[in-house]
Amino acid sequence: MKSYVKQKETEYLRYKSLRIGIQRLWNMKGTVMSVINGAIGIVTKVSKKNLEAIPGKRSIVSLQKAAVLGTSQLIPKVLQSGT
Repeated sequence: MKSYVKQKETEYLRYKSLRIGIQRLWNMKGTVMSVINGAIGIVTKVSKKNLEAIPGKRSIVSLQKAAVLGTSQLIPKVLQSGT
């Protein structure tokens, strides 16, 4: 399971063009960073470090809670669609 999380951490590189577009649009510097968390409690050191770099009050617990709540809303929709 941890290798899957590590793989997801590197996927932020796909968003380089989005970062460049936003920088041009707003004429500001921007950064794309990964904050990956799983509902089962996996949190990497990179995610903790990146979360601390975001201004404001953030917590791993609140992100995990949001992941669980989002998943709980998604499951009935998937089951109703029949796919």
